[in-house]
Amino acid sequence: MASRRGVNFLSRGHKSVFNLWKPCFQKSPNVISLPIRTHYPRERRTFHSGTPLMVAKLLSVEELFAKRSLQEYLKKIETEYSECLRDINSSAVDERCVEENLRTKRTKMSMLTPLIKTMQELDTKLRESQETEILLKDEDPALRELAEVEREGCLLDIQNLRQKILDLLIPEEEADLNDLVLEVTAGIGGQEAMLFTAEVLDMYQGFAQHHGWSFDILEHMTSDIGGLRHASASISGHECYKRMRVEAGVHRVQRIPKTEKQGRMHTSTMTVAVLPQPTEISFTINPKDLRIDTKRASGAGGQHVNTTDSAVRIVHLPTGVVAECQQERSQLKNREKAMKALRAKLYSMRLEEVTSKRYNQRKIQIGTKGRSEKIRTYNFAQDRITDHRIGMTLHDVKNFLLGEDLLDEMNSLLQEFSSQETLMELLGESNQESV
Repeated sequence: MASRRGVNFLSRGHKSVFNLWKPCFQKSPNVISLPIRTHYPRERRTFHSGTPLMVAKLLSVEELFAKRSLQEYLKKIETEYSECLRDINSSAVDERCVEENLRTKRTKMSMLTPLIKTMQELDTKLRESQETEILLKDEDPALRELAEVEREGCLLDIQNLRQKILDLLIPEEEADLNDLVLEVTAGIGGQEAMLFTAEVLDMYQGFAQHHGWSFDILEHMTSDIGGLRHASASISGHECYKRMRVEAGVHRVQRIPKTEKQGRMHTSTMTVAVLPQPTEISFTINPKDLRIDTKRASGAGGQHVNTTDSAVRIVHLPTGVVAECQQERSQLKNREKAMKALRAKLYSMRLEEVTSKRYNQRKIQIGTKGRSEKIRTYNFAQDRITDHRIGMTLHDVKNFLLGEDLLDEMNSLLQEFSSQETLMELLGESNQESV
């Protein structure tokens, strides 16, 4: 983790990856086949919604290391590390060095050490591989056979070390290891959109169970026929935010609704927002800034609905952000859940202030809820699911909505593309600075 943050000492600003990566894109038809798999790491980063329908080429490890921009970026890191090492070693005799400046260089150097060490190991393996290539031409058959075994081992080590370098180059974000609050909201399509929203919430509950995460409902506003107008849930578990963040955006469904009497196909939408849940250490709220109201819960739920003031509504006065919960019989439990939702919303706003070059996180994720902004389409008539950001199409909608292997497969490929997008941004910044 520290080494990834250390790379950020060398990075400044962000550029749109789609401008840097244009040669790798091609126009996509509506029906798209699966892209070729590679061994690129499966974790990190997200895509913004509302991007054009395009298919990006997922580069292999060998293709990435063949890029001149990557080699230049690695050389730049080596130079930076060497300069830090030189300044630290000369500080003993140079009284003019400022202690604070030296402390910064030591921190930078310690963060970059794992990456530099891996790069040195790679150089060693590359030299060993070259030596075995010479032995492969020897006249002795036994020696050639031994060299062949040695070469295969070197190639495997080289592949693994290159993969490790790529992984270390991608900086971790502050929210990567956080839990999250998931929000689902019905969009265009009336009752059908609400029914689909309920199905998507169930899908992500299944996805959480598939990964061993906890899933706790915070809000649950139902429609008259069993759909969902809006709901939110708290999800906790290993890398849950890192995996779920690529699910944010407009989801479109095309099918004949249960409410349709003439058998016509309808297109509806719902939106997913994924907000990082901060820890107590990383984010605090002044109790004086809160107004907490209690009221009787509404809707189905038993006799306590009309006799107990259990529903809780919390308003953050400086920002006007509101969170509510009425799922539990206990007012205390509803207050805890409402606070969790409020903290996630405020934390998302705080992250946006820090990363000011992005739009508001929720606005990026849900857009205007229009049909044209979709990130993924669920077509029941063709029994297919297409993610428009990477041009990936899977079949078997019923099993996909279980939130298990099929969703996990699509989600993993989104992680791979997102990792490559982040790396291309880093290389683009390196190129810009070297011009």
